[in-house]
Amino acid sequence: MTRSSIQQGRPALTPADPSHRRQRPCARKAITPDASAAGTCDCPTRPATREGLAAINTVIGRGISVNVTLVFSLERYRAVQDACLTGLEEARAAGHDLADIHSVASCFVSRVDAEVDARLTALGTPDALALRGRTAVANARLAHQAFEETAGSARWQELAAAGARPRRPLWASTGVKNPDYPDTMYVSELVVPGTVNTMPASTLDAFAGHGHASAAAPVADTYASAAAHFEELGRTASTSRT
Repeated sequence: MTRSSIQQGRPALTPADPSHRRQRPCARKAITPDASAAGTCDCPTRPATREGLAAINTVIGRGISVNVTLVFSLERYRAVQDACLTGLEEARAAGHDLADIHSVASCFVSRVDAEVDARLTALGTPDALALRGRTAVANARLAHQAFEETAGSARWQELAAAGARPRRPLWASTGVKNPDYPDTMYVSELVVPGTVNTMPASTLDAFAGHGHASAAAPVADTYASAAAHFEELGRTASTSRT
């Protein structure tokens, strides 16, 4: 099992991509945006499907801000980053002001745990059960690592020098679906400078009441432990098939 199975739906411990059913209509809509979209502060939403990647590139290349949604895997997040960079390069070549183009990539969080946990519970082994409730945060942390890698690349630095704004990670679906988990876990564990969290009102109230956040940004050890979690998921899945 690999992290890409979160988005591609490989039969293992990771969920299928629920967005594939929306690919064609959303892709067509994405490359024919409303005329008013570029003049508002509301970003049109485009899915991170295979067809959606080309639409994201096109929309940004026309100087239009975009909210990329339905990002589930690290591999798809990297593909979104590449589509955004290509769009910015095309926008610059077309004479658009890069400072006017804003975008985020919405990485869905709790849905990942909901699906992976269900598969771990179905396996029922002690090793499998011990992994529940950890995949979503690990996945998000690795996405942030990928964001940092892109921000440090020569390709991005050239665009930033031309006025481009960072393509910020957005943590979506951050309300806890399992009542046995802390109700603020997808907030407390993902408070990172330069990111966005679109938590539901109940989660916002919970965090205001009893939430806490670390002042430290993710470090190499955090990323290493996240990657190690996925390796353990892979070993658990392999053992279950033997």
